[in-house]
Amino acid sequence: MKLFNKAFLFLALTGTLLVSSCDSLLDVQPRQSIDANGALSTPDAMNAALNSVYAKLRSTRNYGRDLLAMSDALADVGFTTSNSGRLISENNNQPGAHFQAGFWQNSYFAINEANLILDGLTAVKGASAAQLARWEGEAKFLRALYYFDLVKVYSYIPTAIFQPGVIDQGGIPVVTVGVISSGEALGRKVARSTIDQVYAQIYKDLEDAKRLLPTGRGVQYASGAAASALLSRVALYRGDYPKVVAESTTALASSVGTVLSGSAYVNGWRSPVHPESMFEVSFALATESIGVNESLQSSYTALLNLTNKNSQGGWGDFIPNARVRNFFGLAALQIGTPATDNNNWDVTRNADVRGQLYTTGNTIRGAGRQIECTKFMSKSGFAYADNVPVIRKSEMHLNRAEANYHLKNESAALTELNAFKALRGLPAVTLSGAALLEEILLERFKEFAFEGHRFFDLKRYGRAIVKTTPAVNLAFDDFKILPPIPQREVDGNPNIKQNKGY
Repeated sequence: MKLFNKAFLFLALTGTLLVSSCDSLLDVQPRQSIDANGALSTPDAMNAALNSVYAKLRSTRNYGRDLLAMSDALADVGFTTSNSGRLISENNNQPGAHFQAGFWQNSYFAINEANLILDGLTAVKGASAAQLARWEGEAKFLRALYYFDLVKVYSYIPTAIFQPGVIDQGGIPVVTVGVISSGEALGRKVARSTIDQVYAQIYKDLEDAKRLLPTGRGVQYASGAAASALLSRVALYRGDYPKVVAESTTALASSVGTVLSGSAYVNGWRSPVHPESMFEVSFALATESIGVNESLQSSYTALLNLTNKNSQGGWGDFIPNARVRNFFGLAALQIGTPATDNNNWDVTRNADVRGQLYTTGNTIRGAGRQIECTKFMSKSGFAYADNVPVIRKSEMHLNRAEANYHLKNESAALTELNAFKALRGLPAVTLSGAALLEEILLERFKEFAFEGHRFFDLKRYGRAIVKTTPAVNLAFDDFKILPPIPQREVDGNPNIKQNKGY
């Protein structure tokens, strides 16, 4: 089998376009599948199909866990506790312990569904111009997001490419036409596009999404503002710094999301929908819970809530390392008696408000009293299914500061950095040159710890991953920086070149 055969064969052989059985956020009847013959010929069918593309973001292999917890485990954010045995190999950066085939497969399933939606727009009966624009804009935003996540994982990032031009260091396959038949699926032998070609396609989709989605339906859906925010991030990875400044400015000027400070910032992490979110993955029903083993909540903390810390059930597999604890002055602190009551324990903290997002947690898994991250704590009202902010508005300030630094606008970069520091309760700094860049990157580290950014920030600067617990010093030119392309794709398609080392 070759590329897409495995990912799309189920669609091809069953003749159905699978959709999510949960359409609670869309005013359509839930259904298990739509017959491929005319599957997308009605507005209800198109809404259901689009809902399926959104639903795939909830996968454990995507935003349900791996794009956050696994990314940070690969980086230098924390260490594993051995409570359940999960994420240990990734945290040790062992060969093959990286993003797995499920991430590739789920993402390309979603991309194929987005392609089928875009291919079918002209056949929808009774659709208004506004509906057609929304379907196209949201499908293109989602396709861009899936492609961006794939290319940043499986390929080098344009700002730091090791041995550029080597045949096995390309981008990822880009296909913009859907498949619904076995003949189509079996006839494809798609090669990896160049990294630049992938980014160009992402740019095109997001520019279209901006044009087509002037307003949004809520942050669980794509919007023009969310497209600008995502484009700001994509441009940062591409090293297109004027574009970063322009799109960050547009996103910040929008009414989508609110930059928070002080206690409001902490409280934002306790809200079902994060007020800073410009786009987030929604877990609307308890049946969508990922469960105790691999959810973000359980990966980060053993606590079930903050009201009663004796109520524990998660694993707390991945917790902050000494460097992150030092960012916020975190140390276990007994605040009452008896010491056996977990509610009589908290942590010391410095003036940085982000320290409020950490506390003592696990005491029942044999790892001792842990300090854990509480960004994901049953915010949706049921355990192990928190809404996941994909883009928070605060990021736009840090993106713009970093871009201005590279554009030699150090004064603007410093002003923005200090304004951001003030939002988090920190004093202003006076820095220039390389020290200014390092401070901006440090703020990114603090801000997005346990949100999955750090691995890619190190990767886009070509930096080694250095850890003391566990002891790791992974050079940028080490093959383990990239994961393997799923072997079944490589085995069946002579045009797919495997990443080096695998």
